[in-house]
Amino acid sequence: MSFDSARALRLAHETLDIEAAAVRGLQRRLGESFVRAVALLLALNGRVVVMGMGKSGHVGRKITATLASTGTPALFVHPAEAGHGDMGMIQPQDAVLAISHSGESDELTALLPLVKRLGAPLVAMTGQPRSTLARYADLVLDSGVEKEACPLNLAPTASTAAQLALGDALAMALLDARGFRAEDFARSHPGGALGRRLLTRVADVMRGGDAVPRVGADADIGALMHEMTRKGLGAAAVEQGDGRVLGIFTDGDLRRLVETGRDLRALTAREVMHVGARTIREDALAAEAAELMEQHRITVLLVLDAQGRLIGAVNSNDLMRAKVI
Repeated sequence: MSFDSARALRLAHETLDIEAAAVRGLQRRLGESFVRAVALLLALNGRVVVMGMGKSGHVGRKITATLASTGTPALFVHPAEAGHGDMGMIQPQDAVLAISHSGESDELTALLPLVKRLGAPLVAMTGQPRSTLARYADLVLDSGVEKEACPLNLAPTASTAAQLALGDALAMALLDARGFRAEDFARSHPGGALGRRLLTRVADVMRGGDAVPRVGADADIGALMHEMTRKGLGAAAVEQGDGRVLGIFTDGDLRRLVETGRDLRALTAREVMHVGARTIREDALAAEAAELMEQHRITVLLVLDAQGRLIGAVNSNDLMRAKVI
């Protein structure tokens, strides 16, 4: 078997052109039926039960995952398994989104009378608006395509691309109608980077208690240096008796102080501290701490409680360990 690289590249371009045209063609057919489907699914007290066989089933699983992760409760039920007990997963308060390009998949059409008898609304996504599936459906979403990208016009390609795009359109319309926010998305993706950025608070990553480097304003340089070395944060807070922050002293401040040639032994923390320490509230997002550090080109923030008292400290290494940055 010889390999024709030019032919392979040409077929790849043709495939992308055909599938892009199939998706664009959906726009001309979107209308009242789509709007009614969004309204129906938005008003559900139950879940969207997605069903499909073969390649439509694979697309259906992806649509199910997209719906569930963007605020619309959904589950996938395989039509073949539904005929052997899984119909019990579908309840009258649910809605069924049945996907079939032909609208004639035997395993799926066999279930349609049962779905209607159950009373669950049926939304069909099909490329054949006169099919058995379409006739049983309460609403029909037309996912038809002019031709498949397959050179033999057999393998589901453009049709599955159209189904996938139409499912995404449905999910995005529902997301917007629900007022779904980035914070909501993060809650359904707690293990991802976005989830960490939007769910992790400063209190979750800060050093607290005895791990916070702190000295009183009258402490001498020796005590200040000992505290910085012992806590290993590269800085120490200078506070007054009630826990209010007066300033901060960092490794960088020490280097600059040494360069002046002054006698350090006679100096107190109050005299060497940097006034105007950057602080952050414990209930702030850890991502905000990262932004503050980047904005002011610093590596340490002091953490305050609601009353403005020092309760912790966080540095860039803490944020990196938490995978916030």
